[in-house]
Amino acid sequence: MAGGTRLMERIEGRTAFVTGAASGIGLAITEALVAAGARVAMTDWHVEELAAQSARLGTATLAQRLDVTDRTGWADAKQRVENEFGPVDILVNNAGIGPTIGTLADMSPESFDRMIAIKLTGTFNGVHTFAADMGERGDGHIVNTASMAGLIASPKLGAYTASKFGVVGLSEVLWAEMARRGVGVSVLCPGMVRTNLAANLTGDHPGQSDAPRDNPMADGIDPAIVGRQVIDAIRNNELYVITHAQYRPLVAERVDRLLAAFDTTS
Repeated sequence: MAGGTRLMERIEGRTAFVTGAASGIGLAITEALVAAGARVAMTDWHVEELAAQSARLGTATLAQRLDVTDRTGWADAKQRVENEFGPVDILVNNAGIGPTIGTLADMSPESFDRMIAIKLTGTFNGVHTFAADMGERGDGHIVNTASMAGLIASPKLGAYTASKFGVVGLSEVLWAEMARRGVGVSVLCPGMVRTNLAANLTGDHPGQSDAPRDNPMADGIDPAIVGRQVIDAIRNNELYVITHAQYRPLVAERVDRLLAAFDTTS
């Protein structure tokens, strides 16, 4: 689905900013951007892993610690990447944590607030930091990582679902608003991807990707596939990036329930 803005056919020479880039989907998107010729500011909370991956990828990358809930940290990171690589053309709001499993009625306010602060407000913080500048230049693209959980409600994933639905809605609004300003927007809604996301189920630090623990996501698809899909979405200005076709019937069922509710109105 195209948004009516011009397409970003050239990624070579662009500057990108990726959160949650130390591993998983964020790292795969970073690798795909570097392969396409972009310079990438890689940010994450896990600084040792981030530094190692940046060193592996070479001088096309810059490693920067970032807690996505920290707006001062965002401003500092923006200043550094612009000083070294120039204005950011591509923003990838990917940082997140795994869900707390349990019913909403029994969830602590602290757990709920933490999820929303990292995934939803953290995504807004990235938009707040970079989107206006892109609009002034009339060029750029923003990718927000949501989840299939942003399209289908799942019991015992309440806070996670709320944050992901929020990212989808935020992205749809941003897509409509930024099209007239020459900026594209995509929202990534992956199913199971082979990452360490579940390592953050009870993580102590806010706002970033993965740390090594037991990994129930091991049967997911290769994150490199997702990285390539994101590059295609940036180039073609696709709003929705769907990685798992098998979830279509569940999404269709939800949409059908919504439409059926309209039939009951007078």
